[in-house]
Amino acid sequence: MADTRERIEEDRGLLKKIQTYIPGFKGYRQREDLRDADRMLRTQLAEKLALHRRGLEECRGILAQSQGAKEIGMIGGLISQFKKVEGQVTHAAMGYSGVAADIAVKEEELDRLYEYDTSMLDHMIAMSASIESLKNSLMAADEATSFRDIMNIKARITDFEDKFKARLRAIEGTEV
Repeated sequence: MADTRERIEEDRGLLKKIQTYIPGFKGYRQREDLRDADRMLRTQLAEKLALHRRGLEECRGILAQSQGAKEIGMIGGLISQFKKVEGQVTHAAMGYSGVAADIAVKEEELDRLYEYDTSMLDHMIAMSASIESLKNSLMAADEATSFRDIMNIKARITDFEDKFKARLRAIEGTEV
């Protein structure tokens, strides 16, 4: 995956390039660019979560045809959790710190925040494989494997959610 930070730096317009030469403004421009890169990355994460949620909705459709009432409820709960996490990712704090902020978020912290969000992409790959496995087990009408796959997806999205919630607390140094 291409590093969004480099792409944003390469695509700076004339005004933004001039801003990097103004004393006292260079750091501001760099921090804003890092925030933009992190926002773009989080948008990609949210889109992948939406894609996975749609995969779960397909699984729910398969179950509806085979009358798997217990599993339908479990998958419905997963879909709700995916929607909630999508919202958290989409609207997460960008590490913004104003002039009189309680906690100043510096360029190094913004860079770590971006790296942290990049590491979350590994979770997306694992979730994709788990959802594909669930589809296959549902089509094969393998209840034991389906249940195991559902529990695996539940564990993965819960782990993703926990790690994502901890991201800004870790950067701010408020993690206990």
